[in-house]
Amino acid sequence: QVQLVESGGGLVQAGGSLRLSCAASGRTFSSYGMGWFRQAPGKDREFVAAITKLGSNSNYADSVKGRFTISRDNAKNTMYLQMNNLKPEDTAVYYCAADPTMTTATMKIRARYANWGQGTQVTVSS
Repeated sequence: QVQLVESGGGLVQAGGSLRLSCAASGRTFSSYGMGWFRQAPGKDREFVAAITKLGSNSNYADSVKGRFTISRDNAKNTMYLQMNNLKPEDTAVYYCAADPTMTTATMKIRARYANWGQGTQVTVSS
Protein backbone atom coordinates (compact mmCIF):
# COMPACT_ATOMS: atom_id res chain seq x y z
CA GLN A 1 0.00 0.00 0.00
CA VAL A 2 1.00 3.58 -0.53
CA GLN A 3 0.34 6.29 2.04
CA LEU A 4 -0.67 9.73 0.78
CA VAL A 5 -0.54 13.12 2.49
CA GLU A 6 -1.92 16.29 0.88
CA SER A 7 -0.76 19.82 1.65
CA GLY A 8 -1.00 23.32 0.23
CA GLY A 9 -4.65 24.10 0.76
CA GLY A 10 -5.88 27.38 2.19
CA LEU A 11 -8.00 30.46 1.74
CA VAL A 12 -7.57 32.49 -1.43
CA GLN A 13 -9.51 35.19 -3.23
CA ALA A 14 -11.20 34.53 -6.54
CA GLY A 15 -8.69 34.80 -9.35
CA GLY A 16 -5.86 33.67 -7.14
CA SER A 17 -3.68 30.58 -7.25
CA LEU A 18 -2.74 27.66 -5.04
CA ARG A 19 -0.44 24.68 -5.50
CA LEU A 20 -1.42 21.43 -3.84
CA SER A 21 1.08 18.69 -3.14
CA CYS A 22 0.57 14.99 -2.48
CA ALA A 23 3.48 13.20 -0.85
CA ALA A 24 3.58 9.42 -1.16
CA SER A 25 5.37 6.82 0.92
CA GLY A 26 5.37 3.08 1.44
CA ARG A 27 5.57 1.71 -2.09
CA THR A 28 7.19 2.62 -5.40
CA PHE A 29 5.47 5.83 -6.38
CA SER A 30 5.96 5.30 -10.10
CA SER A 31 3.89 2.11 -9.87
CA TYR A 32 0.75 4.20 -9.36
CA GLY A 33 -1.36 6.33 -11.56
CA MET A 34 -2.43 9.33 -9.50
CA GLY A 35 -5.49 11.50 -9.32
CA TRP A 36 -7.04 14.50 -7.62
CA PHE A 37 -10.65 14.53 -6.54
CA ARG A 38 -12.65 17.10 -4.60
CA GLN A 39 -15.75 17.15 -2.44
CA ALA A 40 -17.81 20.21 -1.66
CA PRO A 41 -20.30 20.25 1.24
CA GLY A 42 -23.40 18.28 0.38
CA LYS A 43 -21.99 17.02 -2.90
CA ASP A 44 -20.42 13.82 -4.14
CA ARG A 45 -16.68 13.47 -4.48
CA GLU A 46 -15.82 14.38 -8.06
CA PHE A 47 -12.90 13.86 -10.38
CA VAL A 48 -10.59 16.82 -10.94
CA ALA A 49 -7.46 15.56 -12.71
CA ALA A 50 -5.31 12.47 -13.16
CA ILE A 51 -1.87 11.55 -14.44
CA THR A 52 -0.44 8.22 -15.52
CA LYS A 53 2.42 6.42 -13.81
CA LEU A 54 5.25 8.05 -15.73
CA GLY A 55 3.42 11.30 -16.38
CA SER A 56 2.96 10.75 -20.09
CA ASN A 57 -0.80 11.29 -20.04
CA SER A 58 -3.12 13.52 -18.04
CA ASN A 59 -6.82 14.15 -17.96
CA TYR A 60 -8.98 16.93 -16.52
CA ALA A 61 -12.55 17.61 -15.60
CA ASP A 62 -14.13 20.09 -18.00
CA SER A 63 -14.68 22.52 -15.13
CA VAL A 64 -10.94 22.92 -14.51
CA LYS A 65 -9.45 22.59 -17.99
CA GLY A 66 -7.18 25.50 -18.81
CA ARG A 67 -6.95 26.57 -15.15
CA PHE A 68 -5.47 23.54 -13.33
CA THR A 69 -2.32 21.59 -14.17
CA ILE A 70 -1.44 18.20 -12.74
CA SER A 71 2.17 17.03 -12.59
CA ARG A 72 4.35 14.56 -10.73
CA ASP A 73 7.97 14.13 -9.73
CA ASN A 74 8.68 10.43 -9.29
CA ALA A 75 12.14 11.15 -7.89
CA LYS A 76 10.49 13.09 -5.05
CA ASN A 77 7.48 10.75 -4.68
CA THR A 78 5.21 13.76 -5.04
CA MET A 79 2.29 14.83 -7.20
CA TYR A 80 1.14 18.41 -7.66
CA LEU A 81 -1.94 20.33 -8.67
CA GLN A 82 -1.33 23.89 -9.78
CA MET A 83 -4.61 25.78 -9.57
CA ASN A 84 -4.88 29.17 -11.25
CA ASN A 85 -7.76 31.59 -11.72
CA LEU A 86 -9.59 30.00 -8.83
CA LYS A 87 -13.35 30.45 -8.55
CA PRO A 88 -15.68 30.22 -5.54
CA GLU A 89 -17.10 27.01 -7.00
CA ASP A 90 -13.67 25.41 -6.62
CA THR A 91 -14.15 25.48 -2.85
CA ALA A 92 -13.91 21.91 -1.58
CA VAL A 93 -11.78 19.40 0.23
CA TYR A 94 -9.22 18.13 -2.25
CA TYR A 95 -8.04 14.53 -2.07
CA CYS A 96 -5.21 12.76 -3.82
CA ALA A 97 -5.58 9.11 -4.71
CA ALA A 98 -3.51 6.28 -6.17
CA ASP A 99 -4.49 3.62 -8.68
CA PRO A 100 -1.98 0.81 -9.34
CA THR A 101 -3.86 -0.36 -12.44
CA MET A 102 -4.57 2.98 -14.13
CA THR A 103 -5.02 3.14 -17.87
CA THR A 104 -6.04 6.11 -19.95
CA ALA A 105 -9.53 4.61 -20.06
CA THR A 106 -9.92 4.46 -16.28
CA MET A 107 -8.36 7.71 -15.12
CA LYS A 108 -11.65 9.37 -14.17
CA ILE A 109 -13.21 6.38 -12.37
CA ARG A 110 -13.23 7.05 -8.62
CA ALA A 111 -13.83 3.39 -7.70
CA ARG A 112 -10.56 2.37 -9.35
CA TYR A 113 -8.48 4.33 -6.85
CA ALA A 114 -7.38 2.08 -4.00
CA ASN A 115 -5.55 4.54 -1.75
CA TRP A 116 -6.63 7.98 -0.56
CA GLY A 117 -5.16 10.81 1.43
CA GLN A 118 -6.98 12.66 4.21
CA GLY A 119 -7.67 15.75 2.13
CA THR A 120 -6.79 19.43 2.24
CA GLN A 121 -9.31 22.27 2.37
CA VAL A 122 -9.38 24.85 -0.42
CA THR A 123 -11.61 27.86 0.12
CA VAL A 124 -12.05 30.52 -2.56
CA SER A 125 -13.71 33.75 -1.50
CA SER A 126 -15.60 35.99 -3.91
